[in-house]
Amino acid sequence: MDQTAQIDWRDDRIPVSRQFDDPYFSLDNGLAETTYVFVAGNGLPERFGERFGGRFCIAETGFGTGLNFLTTWAAWADAGRPSTVHFTTFEAYPMALPDMRRALAAFPAVAPYAARLLAALEAGGPLDFDGITLQIVPGDVRDTLPRWDGAADAWYLDGFSPAKNPEMWGADVLTQVARHMVPGGSLATYTAAGHVRRALAAAGLEVARLPGYARKRHMTTARKPA
Repeated sequence: MDQTAQIDWRDDRIPVSRQFDDPYFSLDNGLAETTYVFVAGNGLPERFGERFGGRFCIAETGFGTGLNFLTTWAAWADAGRPSTVHFTTFEAYPMALPDMRRALAAFPAVAPYAARLLAALEAGGPLDFDGITLQIVPGDVRDTLPRWDGAADAWYLDGFSPAKNPEMWGADVLTQVARHMVPGGSLATYTAAGHVRRALAAAGLEVARLPGYARKRHMTTARKPA
């Protein structure tokens, strides 16, 4: 089975997964959505200072176009690089580089970072960018996350919607997310689906529902008790 992402294009600029019939980012503004949901939703960039002189760890379900990583990289750089950052992302259907390049062209604000990421991916690595490193873990997150030996200060849950990709949002995966989170760590996601919030709470996290970005009424954040 072909594990490469199969892409259609909406308005010639928004990639839509053919496997899941879902766009990769907001139809309104993908960069603004990422900043609102994942960066601000996890209290970044201010929290980078928690690991001043150390390493702040971020984990993500669904690498997609790489926009979340690039937005985080830009926010970290703008904050003065107060710590090193390690960004681990779990991706079952990697996007082909020409599709990634086409998608990221819509976001000139992160163009310098995108150029460096694309060049490194094309060269086969290393994915180390002056203090922020990227690890892409291929395969089904249900198999790969339980074997991961890391623990995140912040999680980005950005799989395709629970209605379109229910396996990524199952209680088994969300329990593993909570398990691979440091005490006091955080989580943010664009979805406010009830079964997702209940599974996160059952995994021992303190869950909150907040106003969502643009057309989405609500989003979810969570915190692991210290």
